[in-house]
Amino acid sequence: MTVSDPDFAAPILAAATLVAKSVSARAILAYVDALEDPGMFNKTVKSPTELILVCRDPSDHQHAKSLGVKHFGVPDFDLTRMGQIKMATLIAFSQAMLKPKDVFVFLTGLAGQHVDTLVAMQVGHEYELFQSVGQPKLTEHIRRPVFERVLTICLELAHEGREGKPVGALFVIGDNTEVQKCGSEGRINPFKGYTEKQRNILDDSIKDTVKELAKLDGSFILKGNGVIISAGTNLHPTMAGEQLPQGLGARHAAAAAITASTKSICISLSESTGTVRVWRRGVMITEIEKSSRSGDESSLRSMEG
Repeated sequence: MTVSDPDFAAPILAAATLVAKSVSARAILAYVDALEDPGMFNKTVKSPTELILVCRDPSDHQHAKSLGVKHFGVPDFDLTRMGQIKMATLIAFSQAMLKPKDVFVFLTGLAGQHVDTLVAMQVGHEYELFQSVGQPKLTEHIRRPVFERVLTICLELAHEGREGKPVGALFVIGDNTEVQKCGSEGRINPFKGYTEKQRNILDDSIKDTVKELAKLDGSFILKGNGVIISAGTNLHPTMAGEQLPQGLGARHAAAAAITASTKSICISLSESTGTVRVWRRGVMITEIEKSSRSGDESSLRSMEG
């Protein structure tokens, strides 16, 4: 359900509560900056449905906190409407705010504009979003901040590139002992000789270094606690992942295969399209696409179809 005129925001908000009730939704998720008055909307959401607000910046967090509403943060990037939904839903899922088989309603619009899109779905019934249902908890051996930091870095690279040029990258997180058995380091490991504290991806001072090294061929290998084992690693997994969607190449094949061979999670960045994908147990969990006028319209046509 989509409309282009922001004046339709109020009817969409009213419809959201009705849809949530009719489908027994556990939650309504909405971007704070898409709601003209989150406080008034909060009053219309009736138990047992819960309102969960998605925050892009500190002022959003402060507003949600003042309302006493459950909320979480996401990176502030210009994504397609479906990209916004996928990113927020993935983070909510990783934080256990959404669980397998939960029915929920999601409200969003173009970044910084009023609600113009309502999507209702069940966790596990959307092929694009949740191929991980039935698997162990997403981050049972990977710290949530590590997963989110790598996701953010990939999204930043997707939008900024490096020195004005698009960049492709692959990060393998968790089960590093088994992952290393399936890989070989390049000529030089730029992280060799540094302490674990100095090469932890959660350290803000290392962020630009990681982005610069993303230009190297090969993959980043990380422990679940964020310590970077190596960059520029060539992967040679022993198992193949499931058949890839058409158009995906060697980097994505490696992501599928290494997650099929080990208990790791991969986050890949496509150099050609800037699409960020998350992989688990040999399959793609989700993909997050950059926004463009044609891309956003295409995404909406796909939803409507």
